[in-house]
Amino acid sequence: MRGSPLRILVVGAGIAGLAVARALRLAGFRPDVTDKAPPNELDDAGLYLPGNAARALRRLDLDGPVRPFGQVIHRQRFLDAAGLPLCEVDLDALWAGVGECRALSRSDLHRVLLSGAGGAVRHGAEVRSIDLLSAAVGVTFADGTQSEYDLVIGADGPRSSIRALAALGGPPRPAGQVVYRGIVRHGPVVDEWTALLGQRSGFLVVPIGAGRLHCYADEAGTELPADPRARLAELFGDYGGPVPEVLDALDRVHVTTTDEVELGRWYRGRVLLVGDAAHATAPTLSQGAAMALEDAVVFAESLRAANSVEAALIAYESRRRPRTRWVRDRTRDRNRTRDVPPALRDPLLRGRGDRIFGEHYRLLLGPL
Repeated sequence: MRGSPLRILVVGAGIAGLAVARALRLAGFRPDVTDKAPPNELDDAGLYLPGNAARALRRLDLDGPVRPFGQVIHRQRFLDAAGLPLCEVDLDALWAGVGECRALSRSDLHRVLLSGAGGAVRHGAEVRSIDLLSAAVGVTFADGTQSEYDLVIGADGPRSSIRALAALGGPPRPAGQVVYRGIVRHGPVVDEWTALLGQRSGFLVVPIGAGRLHCYADEAGTELPADPRARLAELFGDYGGPVPEVLDALDRVHVTTTDEVELGRWYRGRVLLVGDAAHATAPTLSQGAAMALEDAVVFAESLRAANSVEAALIAYESRRRPRTRWVRDRTRDRNRTRDVPPALRDPLLRGRGDRIFGEHYRLLLGPL
């Protein structure tokens, strides 16, 4: 179907939506991209992209534009709560032949994807209803305007409205963690991805270039604290390593809970879900952006190779489900280690933690 004049609507202008729009443009299609939010600047946040994300960016011909941003990460260091070494993962060896690992600002990646997608996003365009026609999708927007498309792609995140409107599933399921994120400037010197593991909580620090650190902390639970900074101090005040200096330098803290989306199918009629709208997991393996980028590559390939939209949807879901299921299952495996007492967990990680953590990515080293 390469070059076919399909009318395609991508709903959501985040990583997943812009990546799909980029992939479709490379395949000869010209999708419309809408987002219900106004064109505001993104919140200052960091992002870690494992090697399979770099491979997907290469397939999208965006590896060059991303390269000036952030910092290449060569190693993951796991420490106990006191800051003593547990194990290390050699990322260059793990992802050899796939791609380098990079940490950068989320806004920098967003700008690269926006430019790659053609730059034109209709903001403030909320989809109010969807009508599944025999070979098309009728879309009514909140301002009353109506359009008809050959394909609608919901890339609007774990709380996807397109998922609900197309009757593909309800709200996401809580994954059981409260997460805290922030950017530190003028903090301690941290050269590599560094995680400190406690009991049912952990603290991660990742350099993202220009002297900035991306900080991510989590604890088991589902209730948001009234005072996130006070809760961070309570949880991690006695941690070692770089944590005390990071907490002192941390200014703004964003707090939320983690979501998980598990669906029986990803499409209905000619409406398809991609990215977190279809298969969100807790961010434990840092695969949210990577899976969205991979989704974009595979869907564009499927649509270009198929002789119909329906055949493309079937081919796409059959290729992507095993991979996203692996990420979900490995995420749950790693999250379960939070409940293991450090007295039992830490000796195991000191003995073979590099093999345990590396195994979580084994399937992702293979082709898409």
